[in-house]
Amino acid sequence: MQVLILHDDVPADAPLDELDNLVQAEAISTALAQLGHQTRQLPFTLNLKRVEKAIRQAKPDLVFNLVETAGGTGRLTYLAPALLDGLGIAYTGAGTDAMFSTSSKVLSKKILEEHRIPTPAWFTPETLLERSEPLSGSFIIKSVWEDASIGIDDSSIMTLASPAALRQEMVRRLGQLGGEAFAESYVDGREFNLSLLGRGGEVDVLPPAEIHFVDFAPGKPRIVNYQAKWDEQSHEFHHTPRCFEFPASDSGLLDKLAGLARHCWAVFGLTGYARVDFRVDRAGNPWVLELNANPCLSPDAGFMAAADRTGLGFVGAIQRIVQEGVGRP
Repeated sequence: MQVLILHDDVPADAPLDELDNLVQAEAISTALAQLGHQTRQLPFTLNLKRVEKAIRQAKPDLVFNLVETAGGTGRLTYLAPALLDGLGIAYTGAGTDAMFSTSSKVLSKKILEEHRIPTPAWFTPETLLERSEPLSGSFIIKSVWEDASIGIDDSSIMTLASPAALRQEMVRRLGQLGGEAFAESYVDGREFNLSLLGRGGEVDVLPPAEIHFVDFAPGKPRIVNYQAKWDEQSHEFHHTPRCFEFPASDSGLLDKLAGLARHCWAVFGLTGYARVDFRVDRAGNPWVLELNANPCLSPDAGFMAAADRTGLGFVGAIQRIVQEGVGRP
């Protein structure tokens, strides 16, 4: 097939989390060539007319959609599948609705609650304006639209009883969080990632991974912050390994996580591939933190590590994703 790889418009001096999108594009281009496909790459910009013209000229049989940001923001990611839907061109990964609903963590929270899927309590600056009673517990302040742990560090977790004080902190951090923030109850416990891969209208849950926090100092938050993902010089980067080995005593918990991941796939209408991130509290209760439609496909990313555990390998996983894209409704 002729496969067009649609990726972010990334400047040469971009930070590592943005440059990683180009790493994915190159690795996938190589894998597609091994599978016998012809590939071209195209950056996605907000000049939609120009992008549309380039796509039409390429005449692809399939678009491999790697767009994570548009115009420098995650809130416009859905424009890529929306444009492809309008052109009637087959593409990989999540559809327009699923991409939009999972890109907004606040909208995701509302949908999770509506379907009674456990997710930590949360507040926006607006809802805190309406609250007069004190808060309890600790909170982590996150970006509504940005992924890759953008703007998250140890200071993102705080214990504040005053709604006004928490709102003030959220507003103060807007610049580093992409302009829109929310606060989520911090779940102190274990962290899991479950990757999902479509299979002809069904979905396979790949082997679950747990993130271990090794040699963290007492009192240091056990979170996968920006440093853990991107700063190769940091302690966090080298001390947050993922683990796929579990004792028999975890079998019940892992079954519960897999069931919740499947439920999320169905509720959000996900297709192609996805990842669901969980925290499990000290009592063993799982909580869905967020859903990642079209998660990172770099060779060293968590999704591909899970695919390796099944024997698929990188090329095999890409082949499955392509098959799902071609066969989408």
